[in-house]
Amino acid sequence: MKLKYTAAWVGLTAAAMVAATACGSGGAEKAAEKAAEKAAGTTDQAVDRTDMITAALTRATDRTEELGSAEVRTTTTLDATGGKPVSMDGTYSWGDGAAMDVEMDTAAARMSTVQDDPTTRVIMVDGAYYYDVDPQPSGPIAGKEWMRVDVAAVVGDAGADNMAANADPTATLRYMTASTEVEDLGEDTVLGKRTTHYRGSVGAEHIEKSDFTAAEKKAAIAALEASGGKLTCDIWVDGKDLPVRISQTGAGMTVNMDFVKFGATEEITAPPADQTGDLSDQVRQERDTAIGQ
Repeated sequence: MKLKYTAAWVGLTAAAMVAATACGSGGAEKAAEKAAEKAAGTTDQAVDRTDMITAALTRATDRTEELGSAEVRTTTTLDATGGKPVSMDGTYSWGDGAAMDVEMDTAAARMSTVQDDPTTRVIMVDGAYYYDVDPQPSGPIAGKEWMRVDVAAVVGDAGADNMAANADPTATLRYMTASTEVEDLGEDTVLGKRTTHYRGSVGAEHIEKSDFTAAEKKAAIAALEASGGKLTCDIWVDGKDLPVRISQTGAGMTVNMDFVKFGATEEITAPPADQTGDLSDQVRQERDTAIGQ
């Protein structure tokens, strides 16, 4: 079994769904207050556009965190592979730790050696990925329906800790409230909804100058470092202060996520242990070997 092109590769792709990690919220009121104070102190000038964008994105962050889960449609493209984007459709939850239950394109994810179906179900919960595969004749997943891989085996211990501490996939919204490089591109229709389109970039220099707490700054900078030091994205927000689409680029990957429906998703749980084979050690060895090369 070519783990480098099956579990390890697709685990990295699945990790892209949580590449945008959150560092908390609660800033909408603060941003709104700043905008109001500025407006009250000026009679001849409009409130600075940057403050208005910051307030809008912070409201979206707070609202999204409150709902805790969503049905999503995601495509991930890794620059290093130059291959077909991997699509993942299903449920993402961040209300009680990061979790997902999605269907992924088998061929694009290079999982065809262990799954004959055109799509592969992937569950991420409690710090592990679970891949629904065809039972194999031998090896760790002989006769098993599910292949388990620790998140840490795929992204490293630091990456796993970052994902566990920062579960919200819409952290991009939060990060952009600290950036001075965000612009309002006007109205656009996405998924049949009227939205406002924002575009911008954020780096560690923006986070350092922000009003985030020390803990929030540490988490944000760690996440940005995992994204290559700078995150560039487009965000579409509807009239209910909810993101409809987020497209972000960083660390050699581009992730496009559509939020089809928020809230009211089913609880995500791990498959039965007796139907699961663990490949964490093998994937970890593959990763360590690749890093050492």
